[in-house]
Amino acid sequence: MPRLRTPPPQGGNRERGAAGVMVALLMLVLIGAGSLAVDTGEIYAERAQLQNAADAGALAVAQRCHAAGSCSVSQALTWARELAGPNANDGVSAVDSVDLSVAGQVTVVTSTLGTDGAGYLTKMFASALNAGPATVRAAATASWAPMTSGSGFPLAISNSCFNLSTAVATGEVQKISYKPGGTCTGPSGTQIPGGWGWLDRSTPCVAVTTTGSNRAGSDPGNNPPTDCDSVLGGWITTILAGGDVKVAFPVFDDVGNQGQNGYFHVIGYATFKMWGWKFGNNHNYEFRNDAGDPNMTSALACSGGNNRCIIGQFVKFETIDSSGAISGGGADLGTVDIKLIR
Repeated sequence: MPRLRTPPPQGGNRERGAAGVMVALLMLVLIGAGSLAVDTGEIYAERAQLQNAADAGALAVAQRCHAAGSCSVSQALTWARELAGPNANDGVSAVDSVDLSVAGQVTVVTSTLGTDGAGYLTKMFASALNAGPATVRAAATASWAPMTSGSGFPLAISNSCFNLSTAVATGEVQKISYKPGGTCTGPSGTQIPGGWGWLDRSTPCVAVTTTGSNRAGSDPGNNPPTDCDSVLGGWITTILAGGDVKVAFPVFDDVGNQGQNGYFHVIGYATFKMWGWKFGNNHNYEFRNDAGDPNMTSALACSGGNNRCIIGQFVKFETIDSSGAISGGGADLGTVDIKLIR
């Protein structure tokens, strides 16, 4: 049986090759969309790296400006560049600028550097579509200011007995005693005696305090809370291992009332590098407080009976994103809280 054949349309097959043209056009669209997607992803990844670099640079400048007491833009640029590159995943980034125009703040701007030193992203797929290279930037602002609240070891120190405002890393080593003599509690007298006082605790061996109008309650007597043994044991372990124990103590300028009704008016926080202490007569409550102990002298010794003291030096100290609020309301006693604010 003969096959039936459909005769071709008059003039031949006019649609032959049309599919190939459509595929070619669609390929251009798909390549363009894919290029933009890849490049957008690369830009976002680069921005994330640059943000890490800007954050690290801003925090580093804030720390070092506070530690130095002041800093110039050229110094800040050097410090930011030391941290910006290593904190980018590719190990490179440029620091465009450092702004110190606002007191207690620094803004660091970073931008694309690229492993080849170019100031823009290379090997961009969109360049095949005649799109230009991209430069990406990121900025971070860090602030430093005296703490206005905090939680820690439940001991407050009077500002009337000791000079806390010139805290430096090589400050004078001194003994701060429970009853150093004289009036050390401010204008209200000595209702809570001595140069320090124990605070009411919110949890074992931790007191929460705030500067300003709030008043921290007192825990009367010269003996410390009995549940501080493990904290003090940790301090001893750190010191014997060659480390430093730095404690931010609340500082008060006024006291009132007596006993459990007593209060301390906290004005700020000062950090004390601990050499030794005597909070009691046993276990971890006394450490390196005799004249014969390492680095001790007879003038610093605090042994025997009811003597109570801490031995060491006030130092400048910077906390990073601590619980202390940054409002600038606390007295500047050498301890500040550093935060990224944008």
